[in-house]
Amino acid sequence: MKSEHSHTDNKTQLGGEPVLPTLQTVLRGRPRSHESYGALVWRKFRRNKVAIAGGLVVVGLFMLAIFADFFSPYDPIELNMRDSFRPPTRVHFIDAAGRFHFQPFVYKSQQKLNADMSSSWVEDTTVRYPVNFFVRSWEYKLLGLFSTDLHLYGAAGDAKVFLLGTDRFGRDVFGRASVAGRISLTMALFGTLISVFVGAVVGVFSGYYGGAVDNWTQRFVEFVQSFPQLPLWMALAAVIPITWDQFAVFVTMSFIFALLSWTLLAREVRGKVLALRETDFVLAAREMGASDSRIMFQHLLPNTFSHIIVVLTLTIPTIILAESFLSFLGIGIQEPLVSWGTMMREAQTIQTLGFNPWIAASVLFIVTAVLGFNFLGDGLRDAADPYAND
Repeated sequence: MKSEHSHTDNKTQLGGEPVLPTLQTVLRGRPRSHESYGALVWRKFRRNKVAIAGGLVVVGLFMLAIFADFFSPYDPIELNMRDSFRPPTRVHFIDAAGRFHFQPFVYKSQQKLNADMSSSWVEDTTVRYPVNFFVRSWEYKLLGLFSTDLHLYGAAGDAKVFLLGTDRFGRDVFGRASVAGRISLTMALFGTLISVFVGAVVGVFSGYYGGAVDNWTQRFVEFVQSFPQLPLWMALAAVIPITWDQFAVFVTMSFIFALLSWTLLAREVRGKVLALRETDFVLAAREMGASDSRIMFQHLLPNTFSHIIVVLTLTIPTIILAESFLSFLGIGIQEPLVSWGTMMREAQTIQTLGFNPWIAASVLFIVTAVLGFNFLGDGLRDAADPYAND
C-alpha cells in the first residue's frame, strides 16, 4: 500500500491532476549520444567566446588580404612624393561649427613649415569633403581575374583619406599593410601546411611500425630539434641569391620555415597512433587484409586530425613572427615583394619613429594576427576533446 500510494503521489500535482513528463523535458535530460564527433567539437568550441573572437579576427585578416585592392582607395604601389609622411587622416562627424553629420567627412590637409624648420600637416576646416562608400578610383583586377575600379571608400572631390597615414614615398600605409598580408599570411600558411604534411607522415609511420623503426625515427626527430631555429633560419635566408625571382624566393622561404617546424606534430601524431594501433578497428582492418598504408592513412591518420588542426593554428603565428623578424633584418622578403616585416624595416630608425610613428602600423597587424591565431588554436585544442569536463 505504501509503495502504491507513493507512486500515485509522484504522478499527481495539487488538485489531483496527473502530471506526465513532456517529450521536450525527457530529451533535455538525455545526453546527445547521437551527435557526431564534429558536432560535439563545434558545440564545445562555440561556447568559447575568446576562440570565436580569434576566429573572426583570422577570417577578417584573410578577407583584408584577399580583397586588399578593394579596401585600398589609392594604389599602394604608385609613388606620390607630395603626400610623403602624411599623418593618419582624421574622420569627422562634427564640423567646425559644432553641427553633427551622419555621413563621415574629412578636411583637406596642407603642409606647413614650422619655426624650427620642421613641417606639419594642418587641416583646412572651411570645406567639408564627405567620405563616400563604393567609389570609383584606380583600376585593378579583382582576384586577379576581373578588371574593376570599385573600392570600399574614398573622399569626395580631390580630398584624400589615409586611415593609417603614408610612408616616405607617399603610399597609403593601410593599403600596403593589406597587400603585405597576402605575403605574410600565405607564406605562414604554406610553410605550416608543408610542416604538417611532413610531421603527420613521419608521426604515423613511426607510431604504427614501432620497434627499431620508431627508435631510429625518434632519434632523427631529436637531432632536428637540437638545431636552434632562429640562427638556422637566418643562415639559410641569408644565402638566398638576390637574383632569384619573387616566386622562387617565396617558395624557398616557406620551405626554410617548415624545415624545423614539423617535429612537434610528428611527436604528437606518433603518440596518438601508439595508443590507437592496438584498438579493435585497427585489428579488424588488419585481419581483413588491409595493407599497412591503408591502415595508416585511412584509419589511423584521420583519428589524429584534431591534433593536426590545433598544431596548424599554433604554428602559423610562429612563422609570421619569424618572417617578420627576418624581413626586418633585411634577410627575408625583399622589394618589390612587400610583407609586414618589410614594412617594419622602414620604421627601424629612431628619427622616423619620433616624427612619423604611424609608419610602424604594420606591427598592429602582426600582433593582431598572432593573437587571433593563438586564441583560435587554444579554443580548438580545448574543443578537440569534447568529452573532457569543462
